[in-house]
Amino acid sequence: MTRIPASLRELVVKRAYNRCEYCGISQLGQVATFHIDHIIPVVAGGATTAENLALACVSCSLRKGARQEIQDLATGETVRVFNPRQQAWKEHFAWEGDRVVGLTSIGRAMVQALDLNRAIMLAIRAEEELLGRHPPP
Repeated sequence: MTRIPASLRELVVKRAYNRCEYCGISQLGQVATFHIDHIIPVVAGGATTAENLALACVSCSLRKGARQEIQDLATGETVRVFNPRQQAWKEHFAWEGDRVVGLTSIGRAMVQALDLNRAIMLAIRAEEELLGRHPPP
């Protein structure tokens, strides 16, 4: 496991507004501390720099793992994993109530690969909505 300096972790959390940069849930309502995710994995040469790090809930971090590419089952196309440092979330995803909808091959593939609309995530988002934390700004 790569050690993330406290100052770099703080920057990543602050930049993400305390939200998972893949699924959008707030860390404020979660028991588990979110992971600092290497967008390009260390095993693939990814650096431990602000440009290669994203805040990820435990579930998104573990489901993404070291993958760099995923398949859009709607088209069969293999695409790069969504990169929150280089791509805008709203270009690839949209909210339909508590559900995340993929707008592009990357968005669709991420929704499926990370299982962003499984029952527990929908329940968390519904609770977050009641607390005024969903949808994200």
